[in-house]
Amino acid sequence: MRPIKRVEIITDALEIERVAQLLEQHGVTGYTIIRDVIGKGERGIRRGDELSGVFKNSYLLTTCEPEQLPAIVEAVRLILQQRGGVCLVSDAMWVKH
Repeated sequence: MRPIKRVEIITDALEIERVAQLLEQHGVTGYTIIRDVIGKGERGIRRGDELSGVFKNSYLLTTCEPEQLPAIVEAVRLILQQRGGVCLVSDAMWVKH
Protein backbone atom coordinates (compact mmCIF):
# COMPACT_ATOMS: atom_id res chain seq x y z
CA MET A 1 0.00 0.00 0.00
CA ARG A 2 1.04 3.59 -0.53
CA PRO A 3 -0.42 6.97 0.48
CA ILE A 4 -2.52 8.81 -2.08
CA LYS A 5 -5.06 11.66 -2.13
CA ARG A 6 -8.73 10.82 -2.72
CA VAL A 7 -10.66 13.54 -4.52
CA GLU A 8 -14.47 13.57 -4.67
CA ILE A 9 -16.27 16.19 -6.75
CA ILE A 10 -20.00 16.79 -7.03
CA THR A 11 -21.06 19.44 -9.49
CA ASP A 12 -23.52 20.31 -12.20
CA ALA A 13 -23.98 17.39 -14.60
CA LEU A 14 -23.38 19.67 -17.56
CA GLU A 15 -19.89 20.49 -16.22
CA ILE A 16 -18.67 17.03 -15.16
CA GLU A 17 -16.99 16.30 -18.50
CA ARG A 18 -15.14 19.61 -18.23
CA VAL A 19 -13.99 18.59 -14.74
CA ALA A 20 -12.77 15.26 -16.12
CA GLN A 21 -10.83 17.05 -18.89
CA LEU A 22 -9.19 19.35 -16.33
CA LEU A 23 -8.13 16.35 -14.27
CA GLU A 24 -6.59 14.71 -17.34
CA GLN A 25 -4.73 17.93 -18.17
CA HIS A 26 -3.22 17.77 -14.66
CA GLY A 27 -2.04 14.18 -15.03
CA VAL A 28 -4.91 12.24 -13.50
CA THR A 29 -5.11 8.97 -15.37
CA GLY A 30 -8.42 7.55 -14.16
CA TYR A 31 -11.69 8.45 -12.52
CA THR A 32 -15.23 7.22 -11.95
CA ILE A 33 -18.33 9.28 -12.75
CA ILE A 34 -21.73 8.57 -11.26
CA ARG A 35 -24.48 10.51 -13.00
CA ASP A 36 -27.78 11.83 -11.63
CA VAL A 37 -26.84 12.13 -7.97
CA ILE A 38 -29.34 13.89 -5.74
CA GLY A 39 -28.93 15.91 -2.58
CA LYS A 40 -29.20 19.27 -0.92
CA GLY A 41 -26.55 21.96 -0.68
CA GLU A 42 -26.22 25.71 -0.47
CA ARG A 43 -28.05 26.08 -3.80
CA GLY A 44 -31.03 24.03 -2.65
CA ILE A 45 -32.30 20.56 -3.46
CA ARG A 46 -31.10 18.83 -6.63
CA ARG A 47 -33.57 16.04 -7.34
CA GLY A 48 -32.27 14.97 -10.72
CA ASP A 49 -35.78 14.35 -12.06
CA GLU A 50 -35.98 17.24 -14.49
CA LEU A 51 -36.23 16.41 -18.19
CA SER A 52 -33.69 18.95 -19.38
CA GLY A 53 -30.82 17.89 -17.12
CA VAL A 54 -30.19 21.50 -16.15
CA PHE A 55 -30.66 20.78 -12.43
CA LYS A 56 -28.88 17.43 -12.26
CA ASN A 57 -25.60 16.76 -10.51
CA SER A 58 -22.88 14.21 -11.13
CA TYR A 59 -20.26 12.72 -8.80
CA LEU A 60 -16.65 12.14 -9.79
CA LEU A 61 -14.22 10.06 -7.73
CA THR A 62 -10.50 9.99 -8.44
CA THR A 63 -7.10 9.82 -6.80
CA CYS A 64 -3.93 11.77 -7.33
CA GLU A 65 -0.44 12.11 -6.05
CA PRO A 66 -0.05 14.64 -3.21
CA GLU A 67 2.07 16.94 -5.39
CA GLN A 68 -0.69 17.08 -8.06
CA LEU A 69 -3.32 18.20 -5.58
CA PRO A 70 -2.80 22.01 -5.38
CA ALA A 71 -3.15 22.51 -9.14
CA ILE A 72 -6.17 20.20 -9.34
CA VAL A 73 -7.96 21.94 -6.48
CA GLU A 74 -7.42 25.37 -8.02
CA ALA A 75 -8.69 24.24 -11.43
CA VAL A 76 -11.78 22.63 -9.92
CA ARG A 77 -12.43 25.63 -7.65
CA LEU A 78 -13.06 27.85 -10.69
CA ILE A 79 -15.85 25.53 -11.90
CA LEU A 80 -17.36 25.26 -8.43
CA GLN A 81 -17.45 29.04 -8.09
CA GLN A 82 -19.38 29.31 -11.37
CA ARG A 83 -21.67 26.27 -11.15
CA GLY A 84 -21.73 25.25 -7.49
CA GLY A 85 -20.86 21.92 -6.00
CA VAL A 86 -18.37 20.47 -3.58
CA CYS A 87 -14.84 19.08 -3.70
CA LEU A 88 -13.66 16.85 -0.87
CA VAL A 89 -10.06 15.75 -0.43
CA SER A 90 -8.94 13.05 1.97
CA ASP A 91 -5.98 10.83 2.61
CA ALA A 92 -6.25 7.28 1.36
CA MET A 93 -4.10 4.21 0.89
CA TRP A 94 -3.70 2.70 -2.57
CA VAL A 95 -3.79 -1.08 -2.56
CA LYS A 96 -1.55 -2.12 -5.43
CA HIS A 97 -2.39 -5.41 -7.13
